[in-house]
Amino acid sequence: MRLSLLILFVFFVNLTLLSSESEIKTIKVSHSLTSEAKKCVECHAKETPGVVFDWKKSRHAHAGVSCIDCHKVNADSPMASQKCEGVKGTDTHISVMVTPKKCQECHPNEVEQFSKSGHFRARKQYLNKKDMNDLIYVHEGRNHPKYKGTSEETGCMQCHGSVIELDKDNRPKKGSWPNAGIGTIWPDGSVGNCKVCHSRHRFSVEEARKPLACASCHLGPDHPDIEIYESSKHGHIFKAEGANWKYDDAPGAWEVGSYRGPTCATCHMAGIGELESTHNVSRRLKWNLWAPRSEVRNSSDPLNPLTGDGRKGRLEMKSVCNNCHSKLHTENYFEQVDDAVTHYNENYYDPALKMYNDLKSKNLLQDDPWSDDFQKKFYFLWHHEGRRARQGSAMAGPDYAHWHGFFELMLDIKELIIMYNERLEKKSH
Repeated sequence: MRLSLLILFVFFVNLTLLSSESEIKTIKVSHSLTSEAKKCVECHAKETPGVVFDWKKSRHAHAGVSCIDCHKVNADSPMASQKCEGVKGTDTHISVMVTPKKCQECHPNEVEQFSKSGHFRARKQYLNKKDMNDLIYVHEGRNHPKYKGTSEETGCMQCHGSVIELDKDNRPKKGSWPNAGIGTIWPDGSVGNCKVCHSRHRFSVEEARKPLACASCHLGPDHPDIEIYESSKHGHIFKAEGANWKYDDAPGAWEVGSYRGPTCATCHMAGIGELESTHNVSRRLKWNLWAPRSEVRNSSDPLNPLTGDGRKGRLEMKSVCNNCHSKLHTENYFEQVDDAVTHYNENYYDPALKMYNDLKSKNLLQDDPWSDDFQKKFYFLWHHEGRRARQGSAMAGPDYAHWHGFFELMLDIKELIIMYNERLEKKSH
């Protein structure tokens, strides 16, 4: 009996899905779109029904913004193409790529705010950085003529972004696209990738406000931000009841009451209390917590790792916290954070760097850093353990602050001291 009911249930689910797909494929647009726009929607309903399904559920569709509004470009655009059958031989040129320059026609404030953030720098920061490019192409890629860029294509650029390269038809090449990188550099000169957080073609504000929007990049051994969040009390509350919170309130109206605990977007971007919403994710930060040594942010240049005003940023972040916590709680919490960051700087990174520089000056480091135990341990000290300690402390993730952070830092510094003394004694690496 149960098996029969299960088979019947699966049959009706499949029938519903087929019916839904059929409806999309045969869609006829009747609301206020141009004939050109209707043609695109109706064609893509057959060719890529999933795209049209997402678009139908979007605010864009409700506002009459269609495929052609985002994908149409001028004939002299470096991305202009007529490979699509629907525009071939007409005066219309399109691009499969939609860049921030197009988005800013309707969302100028968001694009401007983004251009002042650390996200803007994501690809540019290692564009001409020799040690990073050596790691990708020479060491990970084994200098292989065909596969040396594989780790970048499937890894680095999917978070950092790529420099888009075009073929003879002005369509993006495989080595640079598709990618989900936040700092993508486009042929029209614009930088950024709105679709990373608001995935196409629904471009949902609800999606971008949930922690998983950030998790695909902010995770792993070197910056386990989503793991830290999930192990914090904030994350515990989200996992317990976050499915029932409201995520579709207008910017500036999405604050306490819509949710009981913060997500990443709440603290770093939301309009909450007296604060306005922002797409500058660096604005509310005091320290740079990913650099080898943490310093207070003090630059207006988005290409500078210290972009932002750290002291003002701290005041804004305290303002976020004070919407739920007492001022005493907030003040004590951030004093703990500052102590942890300073402890890392002065008692771990500084002495490790001093040993590194001394060995380098005496030619006691190997040319290949990835074959040298001292250099590898020094790298892990700041790039893995040091980041976890600092970020775990800043985001209330105790296990990452301690066991994955300062405990492993303690082991690192002890090993570095032993290797340092042995090399000085033997005068050899």
